[in-house]
Amino acid sequence: MFLATFKLCAGSSYRHVRNMKGLRHQAVLAIGQELNRRALGGPTPGAWIHQVRRRSSLLGSRLEDTLYSDQELAYIRQGEEAMQKALGILSSQEGWKKENQQANGDQVLSKVVPDVGKVFRLEVVVDQPMERLYEELVERMEAMGEWNPNVKEIKVLQKIGKDTVITHELAAEAAGNLVGPRDFVSVRCAKRRGSTCVLAGMATHFGEMPEQKGVIRGEHGPTCMVLHPLAESPSKTKLTWLLSIDLKGWLPKTIINQVLSQTQVDFANHLRKHLESSPAPEARC
Repeated sequence: MFLATFKLCAGSSYRHVRNMKGLRHQAVLAIGQELNRRALGGPTPGAWIHQVRRRSSLLGSRLEDTLYSDQELAYIRQGEEAMQKALGILSSQEGWKKENQQANGDQVLSKVVPDVGKVFRLEVVVDQPMERLYEELVERMEAMGEWNPNVKEIKVLQKIGKDTVITHELAAEAAGNLVGPRDFVSVRCAKRRGSTCVLAGMATHFGEMPEQKGVIRGEHGPTCMVLHPLAESPSKTKLTWLLSIDLKGWLPKTIINQVLSQTQVDFANHLRKHLESSPAPEARC
């Protein structure tokens, strides 16, 4: 069996089957299963078993890459890059200035980041478990336009694996129509690290969604939302939203700053109202 498995794996390297992704994937799974059987059912495994199992795991991760096209892999890497950059910005506690402070404790901070520009940071506590927020912000992303009037529509254009999606977002007019309709094409990445959920994204190019007539195409910089339960009250969630965005067009900075900080405050209010008024679906995180 073991010899036949390795022949199956080796066969996947020949040119005439090089693109048979299912064959390669099955081969890696078969190797792992056979090694597990031998390790559990035979005598104490030698060092070579451990080494081969480790190498087969590495081989499996490499062959997973072949399950995606080059473009899909580029999207995945772009989403992960956006997450790392956004978390890096949030990790720096220096230079933040208060833009907006609400009576309920919600606040918006801002700072200028080299090579990125001005970014905004919303910090709020929501009286809902983290799984509920994750459900609404990730699993039901396309329904956001139903409860957030600042968003007309969000549509998932492509899903890549379990963590990455390409989206098209159409934003509503703002500041008394001084800011006209904008749309955004973004790659988004969602990951969970222990008890923390991170939702990140940035602008990308998607050939099947060209610019729309009468709508200015804006761009998200490295952006993310971080969700984690409060240590003293796990049924509540701390939400931090880093917003980096270029609205394009000719707009005074004072209007841009006002619109973006108010958009974040409004988002928190609309989210709370929606969660309080709607029954909780089955949560998954």
